[in-house]
Amino acid sequence: DPAMEAVDVLSGVQPTGQAHIGNYLGAFKTWVELQDSRRCFYCIVDLHAITVPWDPAELRENLYDTTAILLAAGVDPERCILFRQSDIPEHTELCWLLSGVCAHGDLNRMTQFKEKSAQQKDLVSAGIFIYPLLQAADVLAYQADEVPVGEDQRQHIELMREVARRFNERFGETFTIPEHRIPEIGARVMDLQEPGRKMSTSVGFDSGRVYLLETEKETRKKLGSAVTDSGREVKRGEGKEGVANLIGIYAVATGKTEDEVEAEFEGAGYGDFKKAVADAVVEFLAPVREAYPAIREDEGEIERILADGAAKAREIASVTLADVREAMGVGVPRG
Repeated sequence: DPAMEAVDVLSGVQPTGQAHIGNYLGAFKTWVELQDSRRCFYCIVDLHAITVPWDPAELRENLYDTTAILLAAGVDPERCILFRQSDIPEHTELCWLLSGVCAHGDLNRMTQFKEKSAQQKDLVSAGIFIYPLLQAADVLAYQADEVPVGEDQRQHIELMREVARRFNERFGETFTIPEHRIPEIGARVMDLQEPGRKMSTSVGFDSGRVYLLETEKETRKKLGSAVTDSGREVKRGEGKEGVANLIGIYAVATGKTEDEVEAEFEGAGYGDFKKAVADAVVEFLAPVREAYPAIREDEGEIERILADGAAKAREIASVTLADVREAMGVGVPRG
């Protein structure tokens, strides 16, 4: 379908190194599926990672871990453009240029800024305030049509669209206005111990998240002790957030619908259901877990893949930047 070919998708991932099943089901699985029908840009956002306290050596390790996980999960550098954010200076330049058309009040309203700044004890970094603007630059630099991210990023996507619209109104049609694309099931995998909250590496305890690279035994233990409720029915509904979360996870791991899962476990107890979820998740993650070690070991090859992706990404981003500079009257004029 030639119309499909014209759609560009950009998505980014933080190099935390500790990817969990929420990242996989909410993002990586979609990334792999999109490679064949779209032109995809996948960016490991190491510049975003320095908005919260970090250790330099750990950041590099985490970047390799994250890249290796993506490759093990089936992200294919031959079918997408996979790159490290900091290799593309156009991202930071565009972030600054966009700050000229972004309102301070808009950044101030971001709920993620409020949440994250509340967690920063010693220093609330300016980076955490500007973060959504850098995110806008990440996408707008490639004229991406779609941004497949979870529901929690909706506000940031709205800001990105607003900034692009404002720029186009003032300086002429320069940017594609990107669309938010939420994956159907599994976009919001919740914490196993606190199912009212999204699974996350930055909040909660290890027992609440299933890591892609942990042992099979650890995965089974965590899913076995996942919070449910005092009822017995494997059904979604009021006060059944824990069970609903497990139904969603099982559905994605087995390729079934949530209705089919409820029908399958009608009359079964939570114990049997949790064991079935653990079996399905272990089997689902096995290919990634098996492929990872050999990929991670070869850092030279990871660097080669990232450099290759950066060269392709810069070719596109530099064209956007030249247009933006010209429109804004910055730098050497054309012709």
